[in-house]
Amino acid sequence: MADFYQLLGVSRTADTDEIKKAYRQLALKYHPDRNEGSKESEERFKEVTEAYEVLRDPEKRAVYDRYGEQGLRGQPGAGGFGGFNFADAIEVFMRDFGGFSGLEDLFGVRGPRGSRAVSRRGQTVRLRLPLTLQDVAHGVKRKLRVSLLDACDACGGTGAEGGSAPAVCNVCGGSGEERHVQRSVFGQFVSVQPCRMCGGEGRVIEHPCPVCRGDGRTRAERELEVEVPAGVTSENFITLRGQGSMGPRGGPRGDVVVLLEVQEHERLVRDGRDLVFELPVTFAQAALGCEVDIPTVDGTARVTVPGGVQSGEMLRLRGLGLPDLERGGQGDELVRVIVWTPDDLTPEQEEALRRLMEVESPAPERVGSRAHKGFWSRVKEAFTGG
Repeated sequence: MADFYQLLGVSRTADTDEIKKAYRQLALKYHPDRNEGSKESEERFKEVTEAYEVLRDPEKRAVYDRYGEQGLRGQPGAGGFGGFNFADAIEVFMRDFGGFSGLEDLFGVRGPRGSRAVSRRGQTVRLRLPLTLQDVAHGVKRKLRVSLLDACDACGGTGAEGGSAPAVCNVCGGSGEERHVQRSVFGQFVSVQPCRMCGGEGRVIEHPCPVCRGDGRTRAERELEVEVPAGVTSENFITLRGQGSMGPRGGPRGDVVVLLEVQEHERLVRDGRDLVFELPVTFAQAALGCEVDIPTVDGTARVTVPGGVQSGEMLRLRGLGLPDLERGGQGDELVRVIVWTPDDLTPEQEEALRRLMEVESPAPERVGSRAHKGFWSRVKEAFTGG
């Protein structure tokens, strides 16, 4: 796993300008168009772009500095579950440096007559995936049905009838841009706007396909497989890059973003990587001790309740919690003991308790400091052994 700072050749204290400058130099150096299409250069270009995309963002950089690349899982953009590919790298570079002269030629986005035609990417599709605690504990693979826009079979995705090619826009000459020159006392100003005729594509459809009406896409059902790692939360999402809808008239595919929704368990409460279970016991069980079966993610476990346990005390079952997605390791299951007081005694029970009252010791003024602490304070004590 490469170090992002080493990839860019900057120190860990480098500011945003230093990071941006270092990245631009490396991106120009490693782009395959300058290296005869070298796969090795393409991979290096992708790596330095991913490093730049993380280090330029203060929040992502803080997560990376603390947890490394593993901590970026579930973050939007670089480091998400879907990976970071060459198309993403091109998009990042053109986003931040596309306005510099000559870069359009370098990155191969020229259209007819060497012009800068635009290829519109498909929109991102968002799906929701419900998960159980058992799914979270072990990870899971799921197949999802999704409605997407795919290339029109009738026109092959061009949007033109009968497979004919789109024509070059006669307004912008295929550049996709219109330039407007204005003169003032301060000099000459040039503004560039998308062409009003072709919408910035540089091409126009003279005879639209009757099936897709010139869009180049039709609706289709597809099945996608999603692999969910163990330890996720409802704050995480998974990005399937390049598996979404196609862009209009042959544009690249967008992404599919899978939003994870972890369902509540009927008896277990999640607290980070730990699970909390409330165990009601009778007075006799609390005083004498007992063994009981309690629910876990994968079934049941036997727990020994020590004699003399007080209501609210925590018992810890090591390793029966959930995996920690960011830091690794396994959580525990914490059992909170609740002493149940019956409110509907039978005559026999009432008589037995009256006899007990005659011989039992009086209650102390305090039942230890643990009894007066809040619930989550006791959870923390149980976890740390304090």
